[in-house]
Amino acid sequence: AMDLAYVCEWEKKPKSNHCPSIPLVCAWSCRNLIAFTTDLKNDEEKDLTHMIHIIDTEHPWDVYSVNSGHTEVITCLEWDQSGSRLLSADADGHIKCWSMTDHLANSWESTVGSAVEGDPVVALSWLHNGVKLALHVEKSGASNFGEKFSRVKFSPSLTLFGGKPMEGWIAVTISGLVTVSLLKPNGQVLTSTESLCRLRCRVALADVAFTGGGNIVVATSDGSSTSPVQFYKVCVSVVNEKCKIDTEILPSLFMRCTTDPARKDKYPAITHLKFLARDMSEQVLLCASNQNSSIVECWSLRKEGLPVNNIFQQISPVVGDKQPMILKWRILSATNDLDRVSAVALPKLPISLTNTDLKVANDTKFFPGLGLALAFHDGSVHIVHRLSLQMMAVFYGSSSQRPVDEQTIKRQRTAGPLVHFKAMQLSWTSLALAGIDSHGKLSMLRISPSMGHVLDMNMSLRHLLFLLEYCMVTGYDWWDILLHVQPNMVQNLVEKLHEEYMRQNAALQQVLSTRIVAMKASLCKLSSSTIARVCDYHAKLFLIAISCTLKSLLRPHFLNTPDKSPGDRLTEICSKITDIDIDKVMINLKTEEFVLEMTTLQSLQQLIQWVGDFVLYLLASLPNQGSPVRPGHSFLRDGASLGMFRELMVVIRIWGLLKPSCLPVYTATSDTQDSMSLLFRLLTKLWLCCREENHITEPDDTLIDECCLLPSQLLIPNIDWLPINDGIISKLQNKQLVQLQFGKAPGLVGHTVSSQFDAFVRAPGQPKIDHLRRLHLGAYPTEECKSCTRCGCVTMLKSPNKVTAVKQWEQRWIKNCLCGGLWRRMPLSYS
Repeated sequence: AMDLAYVCEWEKKPKSNHCPSIPLVCAWSCRNLIAFTTDLKNDEEKDLTHMIHIIDTEHPWDVYSVNSGHTEVITCLEWDQSGSRLLSADADGHIKCWSMTDHLANSWESTVGSAVEGDPVVALSWLHNGVKLALHVEKSGASNFGEKFSRVKFSPSLTLFGGKPMEGWIAVTISGLVTVSLLKPNGQVLTSTESLCRLRCRVALADVAFTGGGNIVVATSDGSSTSPVQFYKVCVSVVNEKCKIDTEILPSLFMRCTTDPARKDKYPAITHLKFLARDMSEQVLLCASNQNSSIVECWSLRKEGLPVNNIFQQISPVVGDKQPMILKWRILSATNDLDRVSAVALPKLPISLTNTDLKVANDTKFFPGLGLALAFHDGSVHIVHRLSLQMMAVFYGSSSQRPVDEQTIKRQRTAGPLVHFKAMQLSWTSLALAGIDSHGKLSMLRISPSMGHVLDMNMSLRHLLFLLEYCMVTGYDWWDILLHVQPNMVQNLVEKLHEEYMRQNAALQQVLSTRIVAMKASLCKLSSSTIARVCDYHAKLFLIAISCTLKSLLRPHFLNTPDKSPGDRLTEICSKITDIDIDKVMINLKTEEFVLEMTTLQSLQQLIQWVGDFVLYLLASLPNQGSPVRPGHSFLRDGASLGMFRELMVVIRIWGLLKPSCLPVYTATSDTQDSMSLLFRLLTKLWLCCREENHITEPDDTLIDECCLLPSQLLIPNIDWLPINDGIISKLQNKQLVQLQFGKAPGLVGHTVSSQFDAFVRAPGQPKIDHLRRLHLGAYPTEECKSCTRCGCVTMLKSPNKVTAVKQWEQRWIKNCLCGGLWRRMPLSYS
């Protein structure tokens, strides 16, 4: 059910400077970035530097380490819901907000923060933005995404004018204070602090959750199991440009183990207090421990009718639903005595379950998002059902192998302290678990979609497909799902994903059009039979982006034009007029809508050149279409993409009349050769063969003969395909543990599929290219570059252009790559 994918540790030196911080904390974002803490020893000054480390799970060795500036140990780390900002809080009451510098995943800075001087922070959370998408596991077979994933009515913690959610964070301190900081649109921070209740008491543990009505619920414990676990409702508002906090006491509870005579004094301390989810304030998980063992309990808050005495009923009879109701905590489940719990990780998937839903239907009871993880001091990890606490899966660490006899137990006890996870986090789909152990080493565990139970291939595929669809709809990164995709699953998953996508309405298809292409590309990278299609999918993403950018530059000649934009009219006319002569298609367009400044047209030449080169490459490869290993093969049957190329050729032809130097440059054998007309004629013939997806016909012999002659008429260009990404995912397919080291790129041999790619990708030492600007950088680039963490696309960090049209193009991928991946800064020596 669980196995180690990789471990990453610090370089082993005679005197290691890195030591795990106490307490050690980590956090996992929806973009699959992991943040964790260590302390750095300074030998000269004998003090500690409190470090924050951020890694991308695909490149765990490329760690970004920053001196947090916290003077005391870091107690909390918390990602926001977009996965692009991080909160850190320390034991001196200081809170810092970290954000990416230049949208780079390996460059962070702290710009704003707040403080409750000298008061350690024990709980921290971003305010809720009101977005909640519930998964309906029982409807995973439904065709409509609206049935599988529904938007839950959930109010933001605080709203600006017009209902826009206000950003900010809430923290609870050890002395019983709650502090709220609000980020105003102008960058200012409004901070307010209030006592949770009139009688302040020590808070050893706390957690924060949110209600659908926009309120905040805070749970606190003083650390003693004989004391009640207190709950408070917190309401935040802005009055006269000042933040106002109102608190109200909610029903409290005593752990069941303290009321059980047999266990009354057995577990003196509450060591873990967690709401089951940030937006599930009615369910809470508690763990009480002694030095050797623990017990875990799950509680639920319910509305119950208040029994009314007969005397009062006679005076005022209870009619219908008017029976008085009270809120009361009821225990849902409890474990037997366990080994001592060292860390707890809760699932982040918002699966819709009712409080009483302890027996989930047979086809969903092994669904990964239903389990929470418990780490123990013996090094083992258990996945238990989040409501019933029944065991679902178990992982035995190297130090926790189950002993076979008493002698082994004795030897194990005298062998020294056991290595165990001190902090851990589940990924956003619960298919992976990251743990930081007592030596500061990061371990990445796979969690099987079937939870170790024997499920047929179709059920496992359905689980993976359902979670891929969820990531497609939410925009979350799907790296942790790829951990479980084997080469024999790729073709099936890509086909099923496409089928499900085609069942959605046209508006939703348009919204998800680029995300599904990026998803298919990442899947095809995992199988040798589909590796060539990775190039095609990335080229398609590039084509879609160029098409949108170039068409958006067109402007209507008159302001009182019909509803359709010039770009929409271009698409409509090009699809209706099937003439193979480019000039006859041009006649039907209003050429005045295509007029642009000369500098703009010239600045677009590199993108225009790519369109021309790619069309020529595709047509020249048509006679070899029987070879699916060759990149570009899938375009030859893709009517929609060929239609886009055809539209762009028409636009380029018109712009060439205004500014001939912006046209693509071809090396022709004849000076009188009209290359654009020739390519448009052949492209149109090919497009007519596959314009209707359900009636694709084979190209006739005449077209293939003409394409065979192309190399003798025009010089066929080399297409710069994206390099094979240097990430870890393809090295994990053989299920062998990979050992890595922070700060040192591994010399791992990739899987066999990369060898098939060598013919298409530039070798080291050859001139490099900016894949998005289509600019040549030379063999050893001097400009700083950034690369995509997912597809490996490389582009310059700073823009060399000042033309508005080019800036518009660059805005499309300034935050994320075209495939949705994050950017990371590359060293100048990357060549």
